[in-house]
Amino acid sequence: MHGEQLPLANRRRFHTADIWEARAEVGRAFCPHELHITQRSATLDARLHAAPLDRTGLYYLDYGTEVRITPGDLESFFLVQIPLAGHAKITCGREEIVSSPELASVPSPAGKLDMRWGAGNPQLIVWFDRSSLELHLGSLLGRAVRRPVRFSLGMDLTAPDSRSWLNIVDLLRREVERPDGMTSRPVVTQQLESLLMTQLLMAQPHTYTPALLGEQPRVAPPAVRRAMDVIEGHAAEPLTVAEIAECVGVGVRALQEGFRRHLDTTPLAYLREVRLDRVRKELLTADPGATTVTAVASRWGFLHPGRFSLAYRRQFGESPSETLRA
Repeated sequence: MHGEQLPLANRRRFHTADIWEARAEVGRAFCPHELHITQRSATLDARLHAAPLDRTGLYYLDYGTEVRITPGDLESFFLVQIPLAGHAKITCGREEIVSSPELASVPSPAGKLDMRWGAGNPQLIVWFDRSSLELHLGSLLGRAVRRPVRFSLGMDLTAPDSRSWLNIVDLLRREVERPDGMTSRPVVTQQLESLLMTQLLMAQPHTYTPALLGEQPRVAPPAVRRAMDVIEGHAAEPLTVAEIAECVGVGVRALQEGFRRHLDTTPLAYLREVRLDRVRKELLTADPGATTVTAVASRWGFLHPGRFSLAYRRQFGESPSETLRA
């Protein structure tokens, strides 16, 4: 490929043979990570073209040789990585695929990510801010998204819904490449980003796909609804599953099965999510000079700071101290 033929050629961020520079620049665009050339005699020929927008972004990345990339958890963003040629071995949590021009990878923030990009494997990458995507999903569902969104790792780019999503990506790319393109207008960019998120959520299977497509009941049976009311009304108090079940007049196993079947969670996991929401609401309105994260977390039953911080970051994509400062 010649320079002028590369995607986003007018948005060049760097072109280097220095692995340290490549790692630092890609880290600034996405997140800190480890980068290693897998063959000693190989020469790096890395380039990044970047078009960050508001809630999304488009990137062209090529290392020019086989590399291993290990960022760990992405935490605050989603990626769709589209190979334009070659293959890459992608592992995220317990899933593993070999991506290709027919199979993109969609790593989720809450899974350890380990990638081996082959030589001749340039990729067009679509970046999504995690909180923005989850808020957008919530608007489509008509309710808040409480559990982390996890996509299936492999995206079949030959499927009709995926091809429709790729058409939106291509439209966005072409407009970004034009100096006077539609992305120069914030209102239009916002609409394009919303369309890009909606079609991704419709095209690629994820934890909320059944609810989004109406394949499971929206309204839980009375016993589960009463248990939810008990949890939300007494979230600051010590609660066990047995106590919740007794309050609503059902057995423990029946209550657990009801939560699993109708909410795809457990009573205690739901309690933890409610408590995390209450902590966040307090932190957002608190005075950072007069309030500590530890005090608020303890008030809502989180007595292990390390576990609390990890759970909070997984649910909201930021640390509790960042929320308090905001």
